[in-house]
Amino acid sequence: MGDQHASTRAQPAAATLDELRDMARRLRREVLIMTTEAGSGHPSSSFSAVEIMTQLYFGGILRHRPQEPHWPDRDRFILSKGHAAPILYAVLAEAGYFPKAELRTLRRLGSPLEGHPNMRRLPGVEASTGSLGQGLSIGLGHALAARLDGRDYQVYVLLGDGEIEEGQVWEAAMTAAHQRVGNLVAIVDHNGYQQTAAVSQVTDPRTYGDKWAAFGWRVEEIDGHDLEAVRQALLAARDYDAGPCVIIAHTVKGKGLKLMEDDFTWHGRALPKDKLEQALEELG
Repeated sequence: MGDQHASTRAQPAAATLDELRDMARRLRREVLIMTTEAGSGHPSSSFSAVEIMTQLYFGGILRHRPQEPHWPDRDRFILSKGHAAPILYAVLAEAGYFPKAELRTLRRLGSPLEGHPNMRRLPGVEASTGSLGQGLSIGLGHALAARLDGRDYQVYVLLGDGEIEEGQVWEAAMTAAHQRVGNLVAIVDHNGYQQTAAVSQVTDPRTYGDKWAAFGWRVEEIDGHDLEAVRQALLAARDYDAGPCVIIAHTVKGKGLKLMEDDFTWHGRALPKDKLEQALEELG
């Protein structure tokens, strides 16, 4: 679909691989603590995306300024699978968008840390999401706006594998390829499960790559928990400008906690408080 180009954009400093591994552990702990204290939320859907989010925000990929959240030249990240808001909140707090103490207010009445991201209430949130299937369309709008405004920012959209059953996703995918939008990157968190069943009971995950390619996207499939593989895929996508890119990240729902890895029904359940200490020990 075209040639890659060497990016001339000034990128933020990247943490080392060991620092990123430590960061991923801290983020999982924060997600677990805040959802357990709230008594609700989606910890397992958050856990599957931890390494992706860690590399984006702390691996030198996403160009952003926590102290200037509306900086016009910032890269945009849109969490289309908005129910995984806890990992987004943990990342934004770690990056310095708001005090970490606010994480303990998740889902409380009056808290800006709502059950799904609300861009009007929390700095660093680029789109209010949660009604699944809409994030890629929003991201495409941002990407096209960059073209109109003469700016070179990138747009990253994280989708769930159950979410891409939505027709609107493919409308956006078709349009993005037709418009040859080279600053748009979709990341599919392919953890194998949606709320009520395995995605394989609804669609055939083995065809995901072929489907995106048929719609005109550059496709790469990776282990979504391998930090180096995630980094290389994100770098390659960032430096490709002939059209949109999709990274299909093979992940594990509830990654890091065996009880969640073994039981997809933790999708919308918080860990009980009497299990928290043991779970935190397991996370390390």
